[in-house]
Amino acid sequence: MKLDDIKKNQQLIDAIDWDMTPEEAVRLYLEWGNNWAGGNYVIRSKDDTAHYFVVNTWKDTPVIYLVQRNSDEAKELAEIEIPEVLKKRYVEINGKAKGVYSIEGEIKVWLKKELDS
Repeated sequence: MKLDDIKKNQQLIDAIDWDMTPEEAVRLYLEWGNNWAGGNYVIRSKDDTAHYFVVNTWKDTPVIYLVQRNSDEAKELAEIEIPEVLKKRYVEINGKAKGVYSIEGEIKVWLKKELDS
């Protein structure tokens, strides 16, 4: 999927957890038997899923992925190119470290605007 595909799927947009981080998703879905249940999320079965965005910097330039995670797997549902201006600022601020990071700042604002969310 691409950004335009997501825009056409309101049900998917409504399912996006804008506050989920890659670290929190791992804690909740891969360690779900060991989590304190006093928080907002309680994972009860493999049917529980989260949809969230990450910035992946393993390629030459940062890319956004929409991820669907449950306790079995994480699927990359969409790959979204970051506008060049935001991509340059992201690298200036965060450097060229390789990894998977939460969306935040200008990228998060841009993406929410794109999805009318």
